[in-house]
Amino acid sequence: MRRRIPTLVSTRPPLWREALIGLEAAALLRDPILRGEGVRDGRGQPVLLIPGFMAGDGSLTAMANWLKRTGHRPKGAGMVANVNCSGTAVARLERRLEVLVREQGQRGVIVGQSRGGSLGKVLASRRPELVAGVVTLGSPQTDPLAVHPLVHLQVRTVARLGALGAPGLFKDSCIEGDCCADFWPRLAAPLPHGVGLVSVYSKRDGVVDWRACLDPAADRQVEVNSSHCGMAVHPKVWRAVADALDDFRAHDGRSRRPRVRLAKAA
Repeated sequence: MRRRIPTLVSTRPPLWREALIGLEAAALLRDPILRGEGVRDGRGQPVLLIPGFMAGDGSLTAMANWLKRTGHRPKGAGMVANVNCSGTAVARLERRLEVLVREQGQRGVIVGQSRGGSLGKVLASRRPELVAGVVTLGSPQTDPLAVHPLVHLQVRTVARLGALGAPGLFKDSCIEGDCCADFWPRLAAPLPHGVGLVSVYSKRDGVVDWRACLDPAADRQVEVNSSHCGMAVHPKVWRAVADALDDFRAHDGRSRRPRVRLAKAA
C-alpha cells in the first residue's frame, strides 16, 4: 500500500459562513426529519459517531438523539476533543466499534464529521468485517490540510504543543512517523468491497475546501447547502445520513458496489 503524506492546497474558504449555524439549527427544529418522518426504523443498526477536529462527542448529540428515536443504536467516539494522534485515535475507536457491533449482532455504520470522517474511513479499511458503510460530512479526504488558514494555524498549534510534550495531542512527527505509517495509505485507498462510502460536501463550507471532500472512491457524493459546522444539525445532511443508513442496511453483505453517481440531497 503506497504511503501518502498530506499536502496543503492553497485555499481560503469564506469562514464567515460558519456564523449561519444558528439559522441551520433553527431550520432543523421546523423540519419533519427531526421527528423521524420519512426515516425507516433502524432496527438496532449500530452507528459510531466521530466528531471533527477539536470537537467532542457533544457536537453530535443532536444527531445521536435523533438516531435513537429512529430505532438506531448510536455510540459516541469517547472524545472530549478530536486532537489525538490519528494512529492512536483509530486504535481506540476500533475497540469501541468492536463492543458496539458485538452488542447489536450486525455490522455497523460510521458517521464522521470533518476529521472524524477521515478516521472513520481508515477504521473501516482496517476492520471491514465490522463496517457496512461510512458517511463522511465535510471531510477533506483527498487533502486533509485543505482548510482555511486560521484552521491550519490551529492544526500547527496543536502539533507544536504535542511536540513539546502535551499529552493527548498529535505531533508534527505523526505525518511521517511510525505511529501513522498505516493511516495515510489507507485514507488514500478505496475501501474494501462490501463497505460503502457516502461523501457529503457543501460548496458553502467555510472551513474546508469542498473539492477536497470529493473522494473518488465514494459510492455516492451528496451535495448539501450547509456550513461546515452546521452539517451536524442541517436537515438535508440528516436526510443524506438517513438514506445512507438505509442503503447500507439493504445492501449489507453484497460484494458488488454501485457506480459512483453525484446526487444532491432533496
